[in-house]
Amino acid sequence: MGLLSKIMFWRRRRSVVPVVRLSGVISQSGSLGRRGLSLESVEPQLKKAFSVKRAMAVAIIINSPGGSPVQSSLIGQRIRDLASRADVPVLAFCEDVAASGGYWLAASADEIYANPASVIGSIGVISAGFGFDKAIAKLGIDRRVYTAGEAKMTLDPFQPERDEEISRLKGLQADIHKQFISHIEQRRGSRLRGAHDELFSGAFWTGQRALELGLIDGLGECRQTLLQRFGDDTDVMFVEPKRKFLPLGLPAMSSQLVQETADLAIERAYFSRFGL
Repeated sequence: MGLLSKIMFWRRRRSVVPVVRLSGVISQSGSLGRRGLSLESVEPQLKKAFSVKRAMAVAIIINSPGGSPVQSSLIGQRIRDLASRADVPVLAFCEDVAASGGYWLAASADEIYANPASVIGSIGVISAGFGFDKAIAKLGIDRRVYTAGEAKMTLDPFQPERDEEISRLKGLQADIHKQFISHIEQRRGSRLRGAHDELFSGAFWTGQRALELGLIDGLGECRQTLLQRFGDDTDVMFVEPKRKFLPLGLPAMSSQLVQETADLAIERAYFSRFGL
């Protein structure tokens, strides 16, 4: 066998692990521009990663404070579907935070790793807003809304809260929370070691404590862990999203800048809940 043939043979035998980075707030498609995570925005990377031949596993780096429960579920299910077809394990690596929907994504992997100082958990549901009814009353402003259907104005911020509306919202949250708990129990199973009420209270912990609670499987950084597991010659291949080119012209660029600033503010608000 010639030298070139030996090199080509060695390359064909070399282990490969594709890596996909999921970073940002989980939101409905396009609502946070380039900063948001949705099934539509991440599916091309996931499909490419799981289609790599000779892949020993697919690694997913997660840095997300959560967001949309629907998009979290859709992305998580897509990860499982692709993993089943490719018949490869999925390893999740949590960076600064994998909380709420971010932890939902992590739990979609077969194994979860984190930094000792990572923020992990927040298995709960939250809804927040403001009430302006007293402010507009003080200003002498009338709120005029006409509906067909008595529940169409539920939790309108310009109307006083009503007990039945709060009860309806809490029922919706409880239903979503049950779905979240079911997903974690199904994916983590007997690895969970904390008390049920503690794990699913919405609390969050460091990676070190999450390991003790069974929310993650180990402590470690992505590249180092992959090389230790699959060999020093493993090709750790990052699958990057396609770049989106900004439209030309000053008005378009100004509009893009305003949108980016607004998206950044929303993202920072999500991350700040975890002290980040």
